[in-house]
Amino acid sequence: MKLVISISGVRGVIGKSLTPEVITRFAAAFGTYSKGGKIVVGRDTRLSGEMVKYAVFSGLLSTGCGIVDLGIVPTPTAQLLTEKLKADGGIVITASHNPSEYNGLKFISSNGAFLNFSQMQKFLNVYTQNKSKYSPSRIKYGIKSYHQEAINFHLKKTLSFLNSTKISKKHFHVALDCCNGAGSVIGPLLLKRLGCQVFVINDKLNKPFPHPPEPIGENLSALCDLVKKKKADIGFAVDPDADRLAIISENGKPIGEDYTLALVTKFILSKKKGPVVTNLSTSKVMDDVTEEFNCPLFRSRVGEINVVEEMKKKKAIIGGEGNGGIIFPPLHYGRDSLIGMGLILHYLSENRKSLSRLVEELPSYYMMKRKIPLPKQGAKKSISKIKKHFYKEKINLLDGIRVTGKDWWIHLRPSGTEPILRLIIEAKTKKETKGLYQAVCELIEG
Repeated sequence: MKLVISISGVRGVIGKSLTPEVITRFAAAFGTYSKGGKIVVGRDTRLSGEMVKYAVFSGLLSTGCGIVDLGIVPTPTAQLLTEKLKADGGIVITASHNPSEYNGLKFISSNGAFLNFSQMQKFLNVYTQNKSKYSPSRIKYGIKSYHQEAINFHLKKTLSFLNSTKISKKHFHVALDCCNGAGSVIGPLLLKRLGCQVFVINDKLNKPFPHPPEPIGENLSALCDLVKKKKADIGFAVDPDADRLAIISENGKPIGEDYTLALVTKFILSKKKGPVVTNLSTSKVMDDVTEEFNCPLFRSRVGEINVVEEMKKKKAIIGGEGNGGIIFPPLHYGRDSLIGMGLILHYLSENRKSLSRLVEELPSYYMMKRKIPLPKQGAKKSISKIKKHFYKEKINLLDGIRVTGKDWWIHLRPSGTEPILRLIIEAKTKKETKGLYQAVCELIEG
């Protein structure tokens, strides 16, 4: 696999496309882009993480940067600390939901959000044109460790937005799958401080991922079984860098990652009305929720920073992505599974209904998500064929192509993290969704 460079950062297979030399070059370019300033560095638990960290340190130190080493922390923790410490930038070492043989780098701006498009272009210009400026003799203060302080700050700030007393009175029983990832410490701590009885699996920082790391239903059978065995009120699952949140109902069934955002959005809008932002690949249930409260919904390109930029522009009070990514602006502009868990429990604490009942009250759709190998004719040709075929429907070309019908939609776009096309189709019934899928595949292959 080739190195993938996108708005989401850099990802590749360790020892193949992502080597120590490549990592050090990227870090040196980022250090130069950040003018040799103070850089926050955190990582997830991938077994290659320690090697990547020191390659990053080498590149940063070679350009005169000072380093704040957070150790193993969730991506949102690194974002929060970059802003809190008034650092000049941050790097998170993670490949998010990708398999264990991958690793990658996410780049944080001084404001705690990821680099936006123009910032990413400036940074990549330094990398591609070999413009890194090496000045190791100008290192300001070397490397400082800041792990426990970072965890404590994230916890304290998250709790400040929740009614801990009301949640604690419910004595929720919560099952949690940490995927042996960066949320393995902070996740259980948060739930315990909210008065929950917590049943944790896969919380070993030094162990491989126990299942494919993407927090989707097919990968969470152990958590589903745990919910049923312990008669838990709810189950939570996070990905390796703990920015995405999946939910299991008290019946031991995954509710679907799009419904994580839908439930949080409904809770927030019940308290305060305002604009909402999500991406083009997120379920139509978001349209239904925002319409219920007579609030505007805006859609951005896929990618956390794209959602964040639109949220800032529209002054959104809540937003995120249908992959379980909750963005709660009062806390910070980044996907955060911790605030997601807290807000869901807050919602349940103010409602006598079970989680499954709350989900049942939302409109139901059938969604298919598929990864399609890049066709020989390329993505543009495939998009052109779909545009021509569905010319009578509403067409959006902001990010690949999104076709919207009466009660269905299709989104096809090149992936920003893998050399594939991502296809998402949603309709009211399984039959209609599969029919649309067959039609799209025939267009792409024809």
